[in-house]
This record gives sequence, C-alpha cells and structure tokens, in this order.
Amino acid sequence: MLEYVTDADDPRLSDYTRLRDVELRKSLEAERGLFLAEGEKVIRRAVGAGYPIRSVLTARRWLPSLADVLGDALVYVVSDEIMSSIAGFQVHRGALASMERLPLPSVETLLKGRARRLLVLEDLVDHSNVGAIFRSAAALGVDGILLSPRCADPLYRRAVKVSMGAVFSIPYARMDDWFGGLSQVRAAGFRTLALTPDQTATPLDTIEPADRVALLLGAEGDGLSSHWLEEADQAVCIPMSAAAMDAGVDSLNVVAAAAIACHGLMRAGASRLS
Repeated sequence: MLEYVTDADDPRLSDYTRLRDVELRKSLEAERGLFLAEGEKVIRRAVGAGYPIRSVLTARRWLPSLADVLGDALVYVVSDEIMSSIAGFQVHRGALASMERLPLPSVETLLKGRARRLLVLEDLVDHSNVGAIFRSAAALGVDGILLSPRCADPLYRRAVKVSMGAVFSIPYARMDDWFGGLSQVRAAGFRTLALTPDQTATPLDTIEPADRVALLLGAEGDGLSSHWLEEADQAVCIPMSAAAMDAGVDSLNVVAAAAIACHGLMRAGASRLS
C-alpha cells in the first residue's frame, strides 16, 4: 500500500525520527520493538529471515527494485529531498524499512542446541564493530554469538548495515548475568578461550581441538575484563610479527582479530573431525 508523504514532520514517519541520535533511537526502538534495515539488499535479507515489515520509507524511483519483496507492506513514498531531510545522511539504495523485532532465544536455548563454535562478546559498545564481527562469524561458519549485558545491539541500524544483513543469519542471545555468565557456558560443555593481545598466552593455532569451543572477545582498547580472563579455561593470542612488535605494533583491532580468530577456530574444528 503506497502513501505519498510531502512533509518530513508527518507523524506517520515517526519510526524514522532522528536517525543520528543514538540514545534516542535505542530508546525508541526498544519501546516500539522495531529496528531499521537500510538498502534493498539488507531489507531483502531481513524479510527472508522472517522479520515482518512495519513500513518502508523510500523515493519513488526505488519502488520497482523493491516491488517483489514488499508485497502489501505499507510504503511511504517521499522525494529525495525529504528522504535526506529525515535521515540526515545519504540512504543506501534509497530505502529504509522499519521491521518488527523477533523474540531472542535464551542463552540456555543457544547453548543446548547443536552449536559447536560460539563467540562470546564482552561489552563491545561500538555498533560498527559488532556488525563487522557478526559478518565475519557468519561468513566463516561460527554457529552462534552470545552477548554480555552491555554489548551493543546487533539490530541497531549501523550494525545491520556494516554486517550487510549477516546479523539475520547467525543466532545470538544476550546474557543477563555478566559475572556468572561464563560458568553457564562451561556447564554446557564449552571450552572457553579468552583472546588476548598478551603474547605470552597460547598461540591460537596451537590449541588442542575440542568438541565445543566458545571464544571470548573483549572491547576495542580495554580488551576482556580481568574477571573473564581469569574465568576462562585458557588464554589464547594471535602471534604478532617480531618486527612489528619491535616497531610498537603489538595488537590488532577487535574486528581484524575476530576474523582471524574465527578462521582459526573453524579450522581447528575441521581438523578434529578429519
């Protein structure tokens, strides 16, 4: 159903209010149970993953490319000028969709499922980093992701965009107990590996394969908390070049480290099965 809107302040567009205001958006999206998907490809992936469309905001020229996926969804059609005014940025492929959130699985459900390789993210508050890590995890075959209570929302617009919709393809759950959360992971039979830049830790590519492994990743800069480092079964590192270390380059950013670690984790799983 098409509705043409000529005023950026039209109350019908309230789902798309002040997209650059992170705190407002987090509050509004939690209250209304929605998230935003930006661009044709991401909207398609969200719909394909079963998320219902609340509404779509787009310019007329983008309607043909979205026609087959929108069905009878409510579509607000605006000029390019109004679209830019509402969004405050150049909207990728000219469309935004307000999507209904689905209930998250519980941590227990994720742990008791068929997952063998998990990531556990502690207090990553940067949405772009979270989105990029989800993309790497999905691409490399990780089975699921656990988030600490203070982790950024994977369905926040920036995280969804950076992940290219990978947040829809990998199951995740949010812990409600940071302090004791790792004991629940271990009780489910997972060996917990804490990734650290400390080069005295065990190199990741030398660890003994295990049936179920959960890799712990900390925030950019601070890394994992001392509590989680102590709680983990083993600390592991990605070996750095000696020349780089001499030059003061002693670590990777969390996104690069996550991608390398996911690759190593999945290779270790494959070697165990071979």
